[in-house]
Amino acid sequence: MNFNLENKNFDLFHPLILVFMVILFLIIAMPMWYFYGKLPSPSIDLYLYIGIGLLFFILGICLSKYLLENKFNLSNAKSNLKNPHKLSLFESYSKNELIAVGIVSVGIILQIINISLLGGIPLFSATLKAKAATKIWFISYIIFLPSINVLLAKYNRNSHYVLLILGLLLFALTGYRTTPIAIMLSALITLYYARDVDLKYIVLAIMAIAIMLLAVGFIAVQAISWQHWSLNPIELVSYRAAFTLNILSQAIANQFATMGNLFYSTLTGFFTHTDPRVLVGIATIGRNHSITSTIFGPALLDFGIIGMIMQMLFLGLILKALHYMQSHKKSIYTAFYGILLAQTIIWIETGPTDVVVWLFYLMGIFIIIHGLRRIRDGV
Repeated sequence: MNFNLENKNFDLFHPLILVFMVILFLIIAMPMWYFYGKLPSPSIDLYLYIGIGLLFFILGICLSKYLLENKFNLSNAKSNLKNPHKLSLFESYSKNELIAVGIVSVGIILQIINISLLGGIPLFSATLKAKAATKIWFISYIIFLPSINVLLAKYNRNSHYVLLILGLLLFALTGYRTTPIAIMLSALITLYYARDVDLKYIVLAIMAIAIMLLAVGFIAVQAISWQHWSLNPIELVSYRAAFTLNILSQAIANQFATMGNLFYSTLTGFFTHTDPRVLVGIATIGRNHSITSTIFGPALLDFGIIGMIMQMLFLGLILKALHYMQSHKKSIYTAFYGILLAQTIIWIETGPTDVVVWLFYLMGIFIIIHGLRRIRDGV
């Protein structure tokens, strides 16, 4: 089965995949509530609030599509649906391709420097992992993730996969799950739209992402000397999902507890060494622990149900706008759609408490505005 864009009747990575992933997250959590009984089962409020959040996310998608087609006349814009043609290793590099390769290489070199300065592998040491998210790591990630996706979206050369794999391995060694998963998932989404990919390779890539999630998460947990788990890797994933959703239940019960401080600390915490997830722990369970509260929790803690509704509406608007534009223009729009969709899927568990992802969203907004201007000018 061929997944050439012109022949796709089913768009695997449509923004609505987020709805499916939230439901899947709920299903993964259920064994720990209703079968093993290791965690208390949630009240009906949990399902109600998740349903409201998803409803407004879908509304944001519909509103974005309506505005692009009827207010910006994007449906009448000239489309460029050609995938980049295959280049061999020895074919000449354009100036822009060399610049992209250089930027990706800078991101990789910075991550090598970061790990070298730590003096060990954070994946196997909880102490080093706590120190791994340095300013060098931050700059490295901001550079590497967009540049590797732009490189894959615009230039079809097999040698670029070496850079992707090298960067992936280096970020996996930091012990954090979110960065390697974001790299793999965003690259998969980008390649899905920028290449003619067979279904079997899509399935294999999704399996590889799942294995990466299990392996990195399990190894990192085992490296924490003060925690002792009897759960296997699959049970651990179910436990984490159930626990995170129980934290969401506490966020629902404690709306407005942080009164905007959580979002403020998300934007400034990296530079002030404040962990916004610690604020989540204090507001939900009264403990000074760094914990996650799903994609819905932080907005509820800061601004209540209205904040959650506005956030989900915003995410639907931006994701659909980039999705619609990449279907017409590809290139950098495809790359940034892959990045934002991947990061937002990860937010299903972690929540929007990462300043780097908000920076990517800000970049995405500028790209949308730039694209709309070019379309208006007939470019």
